[in-house]
Amino acid sequence: MEFGHPSALCKRLANGELDVALVSSFEFLRNPIYRIVDDVSISSDGPVYSVVVAHRGDFSELEEIELDPASETAVNLLRCLLGELGFKLRLLQRVAEVSAPVTKLSSTSCGQLLIGDQAIRFRQEHAGEFRFWDLGEHWKKLIGLPFVYALWLIRPEVADAEQIANRLRALRDENLANLDELIAEVVAGVGDPGHQKEFNSQFCRRYYRGHLRFDFREKEKEGMRTFASLCAKHRLLKKRDLKLDLV
Repeated sequence: MEFGHPSALCKRLANGELDVALVSSFEFLRNPIYRIVDDVSISSDGPVYSVVVAHRGDFSELEEIELDPASETAVNLLRCLLGELGFKLRLLQRVAEVSAPVTKLSSTSCGQLLIGDQAIRFRQEHAGEFRFWDLGEHWKKLIGLPFVYALWLIRPEVADAEQIANRLRALRDENLANLDELIAEVVAGVGDPGHQKEFNSQFCRRYYRGHLRFDFREKEKEGMRTFASLCAKHRLLKKRDLKLDLV
């Protein structure tokens, strides 16, 4: 098992350095050569909490947003939402994987896209200072469907794809059935005695049960097809018929 930023995992999967990876859904839309593990995703059906634009003042006052390079899905979701809602903002690509968001947000005209642990940590530390424009929430309001952030993708040359997919589905079911126990272990730092998780049990239960979804069913697939259509509309992808090679 190897870990990394979503964008780095996408590159390694595309280069054939990884056979299977949990990566940004945009990777499949851009390069639909992979087989998708059916019925498993990381999705939201409303506010996701951990994919947000942090800003001061009203969102309508923003003139520019600094992007997080770690997730192409989040960046392109933001581009689609801004285009559909009629916002014309400068989008600035950050070079480094890590920066100090609070130093970028001194003006009401500047916002910053934050994802994952960085977004959660920033929200908890600066809840009274900033507003948070939740991309999952605005996708749901605009489209009325879940949004799929990540999928398990299997390279086409992998021979035992069905066996791998079955094992990943079983692991998903097993982990969800024991979610409270897993959260308790993570918060207590089990397996990593030198580090205690920053997020408490109450937050983790709310986040994993209330904000995230782990299915990939018909509504999620419809949401992903809609995302592909909007990416083509806003010239982020070439227009094509999206065929899901499910396993």
